[in-house]
Amino acid sequence: MKINLLGKSLKEIEKVVLDLGMKKFLAKQITDWIYNKKVDNFDHMRNISIKNRELLSNSCQIGHVKPINVQESVDGTKKYLFNAPDNKFIETAYIPDKDRHTVCVSSQVGCKMGCKFCFTAKQGFQSNLSATDIINQLVAIDEADKITNIVYMGMGEPFDNIDEVLKSTEILCSNYGMAMSPRRITVSTIGHIPGLKRFLNESDCHLAVSLHSPFDEERSNIMPVQKAYPIKDVLNEIRNFDFDNQRRVSFEYIMFKDVNDSQKHVSELVKILRGIKCRINLIKFHPIPDSDLEGSDDFTIERFKNALNKKGIVTTTRKSRGQDIYAACGLLSTKKQNNQE
Repeated sequence: MKINLLGKSLKEIEKVVLDLGMKKFLAKQITDWIYNKKVDNFDHMRNISIKNRELLSNSCQIGHVKPINVQESVDGTKKYLFNAPDNKFIETAYIPDKDRHTVCVSSQVGCKMGCKFCFTAKQGFQSNLSATDIINQLVAIDEADKITNIVYMGMGEPFDNIDEVLKSTEILCSNYGMAMSPRRITVSTIGHIPGLKRFLNESDCHLAVSLHSPFDEERSNIMPVQKAYPIKDVLNEIRNFDFDNQRRVSFEYIMFKDVNDSQKHVSELVKILRGIKCRINLIKFHPIPDSDLEGSDDFTIERFKNALNKKGIVTTTRKSRGQDIYAACGLLSTKKQNNQE
């Protein structure tokens, strides 16, 4: 079986070339071709000799896997569908907004966290994605050369796959890799504390926490993870970490009608977030099948935002994108998995 080079660190590729009897310095040239120039064929590596290219081709493969389907919204958003192990599928979203080109990547096939508002949860947990699988979502799409920002907010809980997520962010941010600023990468979590601790200490990327309710019982009803990792403990970890001035903490807050959109929620959010320099992103709910949850109306969301801003918490509203192309995470992959196309 050939060795995948995509998703490997510089040190790992150095070992590969040395094992093949090649000079160590070639590893840096290879990573430049794979991560910077994003080639998918050894023949394109023009500063590497034909002999060494043949050695590489006989034992290795770059590892690009093209998407099997793409849907494009009227607003320019694209949803890419990729094959995953065991005849499963993952989704990747490309979201253009003026000069900003964001890609939302998945970190797992399915998810074990069981959030009631997330269609991926209905798939259950299938497997973790490797760093190869994660990086592939960024190099195999049509917009690979346009990417300005990356968010780990697709399928899965990133901190439940912390080793591969950290490896992928290392490649993205390293000079040998894609040389992206960690300030252009945000990793989202429901509050998985063991992964959170490692992420805070081993990465410089931005952090986003799925909050969705400041009340314990209410949060437990929509996010079972609250029982394992209470939000107060998550917030204490964040509050006690020494963030630099450039690293951002944000809280994702999906607005559900008559569930979490009242003035008492504003007051409690102000209370539990005291002492944390952060922002809140309000998100309009994308309805999913077989859910009794409804999204708050625009007036309620705007009032909620204004109330938080008046209390001193920077609060913005995230635009709804791609509603005509199964925008809610997990819909497209589940549809394919169930052979409904």
